[in-house]
Amino acid sequence: MTERVTHETVQSGRGSVVRAGGTRRLAVQVPADSAASLPVGDVVRVVLDGSEHHASVAATADDTPVVRGAYATPRLARQPNGADNELAAWLADAGLEAGRSVHVDVVAAGFKYGLRAPGETATYESTGTPDEGLADIAASLGDGDGA
Repeated sequence: MTERVTHETVQSGRGSVVRAGGTRRLAVQVPADSAASLPVGDVVRVVLDGSEHHASVAATADDTPVVRGAYATPRLARQPNGADNELAAWLADAGLEAGRSVHVDVVAAGFKYGLRAPGETATYESTGTPDEGLADIAASLGDGDGA
């Protein structure tokens, strides 16, 4: 049976909705010193309104972690190539514009995070992190859809 945790029982930090890159698309930036700091260079799971997605964590020019999209698989998170960006859809649906804050819940540090609009609540499936050996094998296969 899968254990469930609420946003009240996990560590949380505050992120900001920003305009990122030359395209000026919306992204979520999380201060590196935040309790919810994201691992730059990794693909993590991101939960938006109860749906789990995958996101590649990049860094801004000042090394602040930023998530520019959320996708169906780790491969698409690394190379979206026109895939549906669920983060953009979630931000639009929540009415979150640049300058607004976002709650970043740490479900499993370095592996799974939840994003919530201010005032929203969330319940997450508490999945353990994958065995590092298996994760390394998946990543070496190039697809890495196990992350």
